[in-house]
Amino acid sequence: MLHFNIPEEAPINKKYLINEQTSPLHRIMWVYNAEDPQKRSFENNICAFHIGNGYFLSVAHNLRIQAGVIKSINEELFKKELLFKMDGAQKLFWDDHYFLDEYSRKFHINNLDQQSLQNIANILKIKRFDTRWVTLAEKNICVPHLVVQFKNSLFYNNEGLTELFAPHQIVHEPEVGKHTFLLEVQLVEAFYGSDIALYKVVNTPDELIQQIPAIEPNFDFLEDTPTQFSCLQSSPNSPAGRMLNEARIEGMLDHFGIFNDDFGGNYIFEGYRYLVKSYFRFGSSGAPYIYFDNASGSFKVNAIQSEASGIQLSIKNDKEGNFQYINAIASPLHIIKDEILKHLQA
Repeated sequence: MLHFNIPEEAPINKKYLINEQTSPLHRIMWVYNAEDPQKRSFENNICAFHIGNGYFLSVAHNLRIQAGVIKSINEELFKKELLFKMDGAQKLFWDDHYFLDEYSRKFHINNLDQQSLQNIANILKIKRFDTRWVTLAEKNICVPHLVVQFKNSLFYNNEGLTELFAPHQIVHEPEVGKHTFLLEVQLVEAFYGSDIALYKVVNTPDELIQQIPAIEPNFDFLEDTPTQFSCLQSSPNSPAGRMLNEARIEGMLDHFGIFNDDFGGNYIFEGYRYLVKSYFRFGSSGAPYIYFDNASGSFKVNAIQSEASGIQLSIKNDKEGNFQYINAIASPLHIIKDEILKHLQA
């Protein structure tokens, strides 16, 4: 039985969908050295939303994008998978740009200029070292975490729950006026053809998981725009805000597209999709499409923002640097209903 922690008044008030205390929308980021604040770094930011019991939905296409450069790597893994492939000059270059921490036995990258970063990326590419995010997580090079942020220093205003976090799991970010809580997540399954990924919070007390507000999935395939159909995404030019904007189903697709993957092989985006008209900020992939369900008296999620469509606004006939897309392709949860329910009802 899935648990949805939503205040009683929330279903009839849109403000609860964007409020940090009641919103189901958060972010997943890949974290290097999560337990070491001095060497920790964050990469691969993606929208994700809670559907109950610690399960989060997002897109899948970011998993097979290559990071290009690795920020740190375990010495044993480096020797096993990379060192023996390097020639003398490449090994010297590595030694000049990475240092070995004697305690953790990890190589860490130094602060580098853009050219040095490109040279490292070239070495990893030539040596066929897989830097796709899904592989980096599988090899524990960096680990995906749910990023939950609040204005104050308490986890959902609860001192008792806050005390369940280890010190390294709480990050005060004064530059954005936020306190960030990190919860480790694990990829449960990636449905690449549908561009949907299912994650689960792991290694976390259940009382923390149950405190995170969730939104119930709806698996109908909508042929017409329901009342109050909206996209819940990050707010423009903001690392922490949320935006709920009106959306309209403008059409539907039996989709076909090719996603390039040099390591795992190219794969196909296919299946039913919505063509949606609205405003989409750059980085909105993984955002949920939400509507008010009159029968239950609550908001439900029906689809996920997947791809920006080729229809794009221009300013003075110039599209360069303008990411204000007005059309997008969304993946309805209908296309993976059975697979999602298999996990949620297990």
